[in-house]
Amino acid sequence: MEDWQTLSITGAVIVGIVVMILRLRLNPAMSLVIGAAVLGLLTGLGAADTTKTLMTGFGDIMTKVGLLIAWGVLMGAILNEMGAISKLVDKLLHVFGPKGVPYALGLTIGTLLQSIFLDVLLVMSAPLARRIAPKLGKYGTAKIATAMAISLECGIVLMVPGVATVALAGLLQVPLGEMLIFGLLVIIPTIVVSIIIMNFFIHRGLWKTETDEEQAVAESPVLEDTDGMVVHTHTHLHEHGQAAQPENSHSLQSTGTGGGSPSSRVGLLPHDVRTPASKKSRELGLLVMFGPMLLSLVLIASGAFLKMAGITTEITGFLSTPVVALLIGLLGTSLVARLTIGTKRVEAAVANGFKESGQILILTGAGGSLAAMVATSGMGEILGKYFTASSFAPLLVVWAIAAVLHIAVGSVSISAITAAGLLAPIAPALGINPVLLALAAGAGSLFIVHVTSNTFWLLQSMLGQTTRGTLKSCTLGVSVASVVALGFTLVLSIFI
Repeated sequence: MEDWQTLSITGAVIVGIVVMILRLRLNPAMSLVIGAAVLGLLTGLGAADTTKTLMTGFGDIMTKVGLLIAWGVLMGAILNEMGAISKLVDKLLHVFGPKGVPYALGLTIGTLLQSIFLDVLLVMSAPLARRIAPKLGKYGTAKIATAMAISLECGIVLMVPGVATVALAGLLQVPLGEMLIFGLLVIIPTIVVSIIIMNFFIHRGLWKTETDEEQAVAESPVLEDTDGMVVHTHTHLHEHGQAAQPENSHSLQSTGTGGGSPSSRVGLLPHDVRTPASKKSRELGLLVMFGPMLLSLVLIASGAFLKMAGITTEITGFLSTPVVALLIGLLGTSLVARLTIGTKRVEAAVANGFKESGQILILTGAGGSLAAMVATSGMGEILGKYFTASSFAPLLVVWAIAAVLHIAVGSVSISAITAAGLLAPIAPALGINPVLLALAAGAGSLFIVHVTSNTFWLLQSMLGQTTRGTLKSCTLGVSVASVVALGFTLVLSIFI
């Protein structure tokens, strides 16, 4: 088959996947598998080899990242049950003060809290962030909303153990320790610089409080239930004037895998969505709550550093293996939680975590099937002819592909995984470090988070913004982060 035919077929398949997800409302995982199957058949693999490649691709990616995603999601579910997020946000405000808290909150959400499912993280932190906003001055809502949008979205695709980050590392065969180190080098300056840029424009006329913020907000008193759990209820008038009722959602949509609608994503969510406690929880310090998770990240990073230094032993190699390190963190978090909130609540959190991780695992596996099909079809060899290892072209291309997919689908995870899968076969031929492709794909998938994204509507309704305001804080803010992250990835490519 001629090169132009393979390229045309692949392009048509990608368009078809977008149409199935966006127009036909077909499940993203199903759409990716169907697209992969069609690609195999049209490029001449035949029925037997096509199905074999589909299954092999799914299985290979699950071997690499299946348990990692599961451990990360379960750890986050338990941390949520302990009320770790609300305590952390209050501590950040106390330590860093009004001027520093947007940066501190953004860096904390983007780096330390990515094991927590995005819906849950947003539910727990948004009401607290909204209480912080008035203390930041006239543009408090704009600053805190922008910081949260940037950090939430960047963390998904640039920071281990964010689910899309782990999937990207698996697809491109990047060691998780390496992904963690270089992801940190990109995400930290990206969040800081992006917030600085947005704050510059916010103070110079970008933000109009009368049109970008909801003017009528009424909060009901803080109530305490019979089990001693504090519950904050809110009644909230959005820009259309009607009251919006509290709503709770824990779906895969929050990772960018689908769209939400303004009608289904309005209203402040409860301050605390934990399961009812049978007894009051003991007060824990932040270090105790997050200690096991931090330990697992330290083990992974130290393993990568020791490998770079040529120091390897059987014990350090075993403990720094990501699946072992994250399991240690999960067991430690579970033990801390059992001693403080009780076994029943931990079991409930784990059950919710398994529900969340199942959907994420299937989507990641489907992305692996597509990547395997692209590699088998010879697409990697064809594209490799047009790029050289010394140029920025591969990084710009993967960024652009992910950006276009995200604009069309409104899915951070799907666009990043699909773009990385398309260009994964190129990495060995180019001699370029695959971690750069993973970071570029993640950066591109952040471009123009708009009305097809569930996260967009959650941020709009929960942070007191109008749709117009959310287009500024979320759509523009995260797009700035997308370009900034690409810039830092290109700088990083000079050195590795």
